[in-house]
Amino acid sequence: MLTLAGCASPESRSQPTPEPAAQPPKTRPAVQPAAATPVPQSKPAPAPSVNLDVKFPLNEWKPLFDGVSLSGWKATDFAGHGDVEFKKDFKGGPAIILEQGAALSGITFTNGTPKMDYEMNIEAAKLLGGDFFCGLTFPVDESFCTLVVGGWGGSVVGISSVDGADASMNETTKYMKFENDQWYRIRIRVTQKKIESWIDQEKFVDLERSDKKISMRLGEIEESIPFGYATWQTSAAIRDFKLRRLPPSGSK
Repeated sequence: MLTLAGCASPESRSQPTPEPAAQPPKTRPAVQPAAATPVPQSKPAPAPSVNLDVKFPLNEWKPLFDGVSLSGWKATDFAGHGDVEFKKDFKGGPAIILEQGAALSGITFTNGTPKMDYEMNIEAAKLLGGDFFCGLTFPVDESFCTLVVGGWGGSVVGISSVDGADASMNETTKYMKFENDQWYRIRIRVTQKKIESWIDQEKFVDLERSDKKISMRLGEIEESIPFGYATWQTSAAIRDFKLRRLPPSGSK
């Protein structure tokens, strides 16, 4: 016969109630010393803001990669990212190597850069993989976007995002074949009027900004903000990373 848990059976009701076991005498707990009152710690002073006039004099190229270390950069905290390392002698010179990850791998610049009226140059090479070897995220005034080089199977070049459309489906979308182990010179120029980009000597992006919404593609790539470099399931090398400030847009 089944009985409900918590209900006594007839057999159990007929048994005498056992005497409670004798309890040991209670002892008074030892007195514990009072906890020390923590000493309030003063808050660290905020990091000084970067003086762009000093760091990036007008029209003067300044390196973002010093050629001897990863100083000024950190590995971007993408899930399943590949390793990031500095190599002193890679194909004839120093380079930053991003190993292939489960999805995104990348580095983020930890020092300040201009938000408007600037130009940057980088040399990048795809080493292994079938997708973008350069996803360069950069500021455009108070927004951010990414120049994708070699995306969507290895050939798409464009800006993510323009009016909510990513690099594969907006007016900046172009196509180019990229070879492994070949250096490509990539240049970006950001002004009040335009976002422009070249690969080697060919202009790929010539985007008028006046009526366009510039934004990041939603997802982990947003970890690259404010200024970073990423790959997708692809290993890459980068070198000769430099930036210069331009005169304010419209000035001579």
